[in-house]
Amino acid sequence: MELLGIMLAVLGAALAAGFAGSGSAIGVGIAGEAGAGIMTEDPGKFGLVLLLQALPGTQGIYGLLTAFFAILKVGIIGGEPVSVNVWQGLGVMFACLPIAIAGYYSGIAQGKTSAACIQLISKRPEETGKAVILPAMVETYAVLALLMSIILLNSISF
Repeated sequence: MELLGIMLAVLGAALAAGFAGSGSAIGVGIAGEAGAGIMTEDPGKFGLVLLLQALPGTQGIYGLLTAFFAILKVGIIGGEPVSVNVWQGLGVMFACLPIAIAGYYSGIAQGKTSAACIQLISKRPEETGKAVILPAMVETYAVLALLMSIILLNSISF
């Protein structure tokens, strides 16, 4: 049963990294498509496009960070593996779900918002500050999910 608990914790880590990373990949791709179109007309906008395209990538980082916390918690890396029963393993797995779910959806939403803002700066480069704030608003919910996953992981004792 101890092995099942560890495997559930590993599953949680995989879900956090996998889903948040997938959302980021989709979001960065959406923004990149918009950016490529803009740069065919004005290659000088590369720096602004790159900034807006990079924003949806943070959800993948948050998922990876949560995954590291989860596997550190059970001692797979950085120490001795601890005894993890099934309930504790489920706890770790469920603690990883906020960033897995919110990271996936917010990465995609942020990519769409970034793509729209890339279109905005193509027509009105003076609005760059506003164009960065709009996708950053989506980021808020990924940060909240990361915070909740970390709080939940820290609440599990072995």
